[in-house]
Amino acid sequence: MGSSQINFYKAAKPEMLECRIMPVESIPADEVLPLVIRLEPFLKLDADTFLHFSSVNRDLRLELSADGDLIVLPPTGGMTGMRNSDLTYQVAHWNQQHERGTVFDSSTGFHLPNNAVRSPDVSWVSEEKLAKLTPEQMEKFPPFCPEFVLELRSPTDRLEVIKAKMQEYMEDGAELGWLIDPQEQRVYIYTADGVEVLEHPQEVIGTGVLE
Repeated sequence: MGSSQINFYKAAKPEMLECRIMPVESIPADEVLPLVIRLEPFLKLDADTFLHFSSVNRDLRLELSADGDLIVLPPTGGMTGMRNSDLTYQVAHWNQQHERGTVFDSSTGFHLPNNAVRSPDVSWVSEEKLAKLTPEQMEKFPPFCPEFVLELRSPTDRLEVIKAKMQEYMEDGAELGWLIDPQEQRVYIYTADGVEVLEHPQEVIGTGVLE
């Protein structure tokens, strides 16, 4: 792998990447929408309260929407977990070579400018951005959107839900975003210029903050 190449199919067997075309308006039985719990107007969670709530419910994968809704995410299967671990390693390896920032895994929540708390599957933040945080802020959800975010679609994820999350990242300050869809063998590259779709790629070359 080159200094900024992500070979995201390395850990996957070819037979696991068969293309499956389904109408967007239908929700197949093997696709799972996140559980959304509407709390307002009865209860409002800010980032600090949500951090405490998450800490006492550590067995749940939780996010907070910009509207204050609590989002419970289903756990991933083994293949998705293996792919995500491999992607995190590759981005971390690139970062070790360049030493320009820090890589975060999917357990890290970020408090976005729109007040959502999101946890990208992989993210990268520059040294300059991290240097502005106090030690206390680093112990909480970092109050910004990472410069680079990556989301990996699992077989149970509905594509339109992840696309909406990627758009949210870009509107809240991300400079580069990758949505990797092994099911359809596509990669969506998000930049300030729009969205580029790569069909059946075997690797993705880093641009912008990942150059």
